[in-house]
Amino acid sequence: MKTSEGFTSNAEADVSFTSKSDASNTKYEYGAPLQAPEASPHPFLRFPSPLTSALCTDDNPAAFLVNQAVKCTRSINLEQCEEMEALRMDYYSSPVILRVPSSTTQVPITVQSITVQSLNQTRTRPEDAGVWVPSLVGSGHNRFCTNVVLEVKYSLTYTDSGEITRAGLSLLLGTVSSASIPLQQTFEIHFIQQNTRPVPLSGNPGYVVGLPLAAGLQPQKGSGIIQTTNRYGQLTILRSTTEQDCLAAEGLRTPVLFGYNMQAGCKLRLSPAIPCRLVARKVKDLLKGQGFPDFVASFGNSRAQDVLDWVPVHFITHSPTIKNSCLLPVALVIEVKWTKYGSLLNPQARIVNVTANLLSSAFPETHAGSGRTIVVSTAVTFVDVSAPALAGFRARPTVHARLPFDFFFPFV
Repeated sequence: MKTSEGFTSNAEADVSFTSKSDASNTKYEYGAPLQAPEASPHPFLRFPSPLTSALCTDDNPAAFLVNQAVKCTRSINLEQCEEMEALRMDYYSSPVILRVPSSTTQVPITVQSITVQSLNQTRTRPEDAGVWVPSLVGSGHNRFCTNVVLEVKYSLTYTDSGEITRAGLSLLLGTVSSASIPLQQTFEIHFIQQNTRPVPLSGNPGYVVGLPLAAGLQPQKGSGIIQTTNRYGQLTILRSTTEQDCLAAEGLRTPVLFGYNMQAGCKLRLSPAIPCRLVARKVKDLLKGQGFPDFVASFGNSRAQDVLDWVPVHFITHSPTIKNSCLLPVALVIEVKWTKYGSLLNPQARIVNVTANLLSSAFPETHAGSGRTIVVSTAVTFVDVSAPALAGFRARPTVHARLPFDFFFPFV
């Protein structure tokens, strides 16, 4: 067996991946190299990436269902930029992929977009969608190489049967000067399943301010989290209206957005004809809404099947003990504690605790012919519980130097 760039293959497969043992493969498996036709100069789709160093290695194969995003550098000679294949657009757009391993059906790579970047970082979309080639311009020390590939983004569409149906390519071309050497290139590849829509996230991985909190229910212990398809309806609070009438606001909800402290309320008229217990249940349902969640995702991209990545919602009821009175919920206060997780250079917002406090108040029983108006409110507060970063400075150096006793003679 021979190992090549993280993949293992038979020694006889160095010439071609389409050996007899692969003839029975009718679909791509996870991690399998994306094969190219036999007539191609390379047996697989190349995905440049750094291996043992920061330099780009072009012999690395693109693997099925392995999303990657890497950066690597190239040491180039500016005078020979027109001759380097890795700087040319057709080097990445000309390869062809086999629909399934060892088949004759080919999937060409379609250029979806081309963006040109100037030396001052200005980006434009050219109208000409043809093939752009590097060109050396200028003279003397002011020489530049234009139309050099800076970023490559592959977007591959596949089916659940392991077939590649479409291959798209987005390129960023730019101008390189001697000050830009060594050149840094960015390569990305993403796989999208056919006839499916990507699930919107509230962050990747940490929450983004202004996006809704991901929340759901756990029907039974040990099962996954069930979420509604409307991500703006997973954790909501009461919405205030101009009339300030709780009965008119019933069913109107506002999503809880990360980082936004929110408060809403309404007024409810108590009638002596309605029993206190019925009013209490109605107000509680009004505050909690339909399907109040049991768990909140700790990260913006937490998956429903990863239950350990979800934080339970601690629901606490506070009610006084007063006899001959009507206990009614009057407020729901939600406190979300979050912390900065990861590197200090790029911290990610992570939720560590969620507490929902249902506050009740005691009201005297309403007698016939009289009524009472109460105020019902709800609030959401986000609390940053991140520990302060400690300074990494060393102790101040101490000077151990002795001067002769007559060093300042005759002044002292």
